[in-house]
Amino acid sequence: MNWKKAELSAGLYLVATPIGNARDITLRALDILASADILSAEDTRSLRRLLEIHGVPLGDRPVLAYHDHNGARMRPRLLAEIEAGRSVAYASEAGTPMISDPGFDLMRAVQEAGFAATSAPGPSAVITALTLAGLPTDRFFFAGFLPNAKSARRKGLAALAGIEATLVFYESPKRLVAMLSDAAEALGDRPAAVCRELTKKFEECRRGSLTSLAQHYADTPPKGEIVVLIGKGDSESFSQSDVDTSLKEALQTMSVRDASDFVSRMYNRPRRPIYQRAMELAKRG
Repeated sequence: MNWKKAELSAGLYLVATPIGNARDITLRALDILASADILSAEDTRSLRRLLEIHGVPLGDRPVLAYHDHNGARMRPRLLAEIEAGRSVAYASEAGTPMISDPGFDLMRAVQEAGFAATSAPGPSAVITALTLAGLPTDRFFFAGFLPNAKSARRKGLAALAGIEATLVFYESPKRLVAMLSDAAEALGDRPAAVCRELTKKFEECRRGSLTSLAQHYADTPPKGEIVVLIGKGDSESFSQSDVDTSLKEALQTMSVRDASDFVSRMYNRPRRPIYQRAMELAKRG
């Protein structure tokens, strides 16, 4: 297909790219990629390949790498190009820029400099996974990647226990089983889904409880890019102040551990966040 060059005003254009299937790109995204004065990408090889697939001529336009490791050095150059009246298109490696992507710092710098910026929306692994998981979509919370360390990961999960929304995470194959197991302990054995290799040849969306999914992937180690979705907890008919009152009363005659066990059974809630709250209350005396 022959792409006719469009006139783009000076500014930053965030371009969403396919997360797997190259045909998922939008016509507007291709127009921008064919017309921008400067192209920038988290992975320039992926962008060049995408241009080749869709027959978008690169010509003598520069393709500049912009990622976590060179962002501080590259931002001034891209801002200078915009200030000089040029259009800059930035594409993530896969999916929508700004979503777990180094484009965040670039967009913020452009806004702070007072330059124009817009987005050509398109694929997102978060939204694609939500449409396939079969979990409630009226409210969802995207938590990105959890910490690598086990204790920090459990702490991060415990902090999300009270959010009444479908929780969405990105995860690596090597950490998936540990993450699912920790989530079951911190959040309770909620319904969940693991979406893997979305829009690609070996796409998979497996649904089940957190513990059953952890067992499956312990037996069948996964590969590829993964999105984990965890269903809402049961609606609470009590407040945090109710839990605190019960913990304070229990702590008068019990140890922190025993008080946590007692209150978690009383409210039928995961033990870990209640134990952490009991520790806080105990420290306050």
